[in-house]
Amino acid sequence: MKKNLILILCVVLLAVAPILILNDAEFGGADGQAEEIISEVSPDYTPWMEPIWEPPSGEIESLLFALQAALGAGFIGFYLGSKRGSRKAASSIDASS
Repeated sequence: MKKNLILILCVVLLAVAPILILNDAEFGGADGQAEEIISEVSPDYTPWMEPIWEPPSGEIESLLFALQAALGAGFIGFYLGSKRGSRKAASSIDASS
């Protein structure tokens, strides 16, 4: 229990520290940085593919990204939990035999 609490506090610290330390920093994504570099290296470059759907705002885009991350984390947690549960059930069956 104590170990889990320490790990949770470390994760919160890692998430909050950059925001507190770097007040005026922009936390942009890699897509924007790649676009800037490509336009510097080759100004006449035209993208060969366009998005099928563009979210109406940055907030919606962030929401969808967070939803995707939460679903992925839920899937991984469910998978690891079910594997651990099946392993624990198998070991308890072996111990009772």
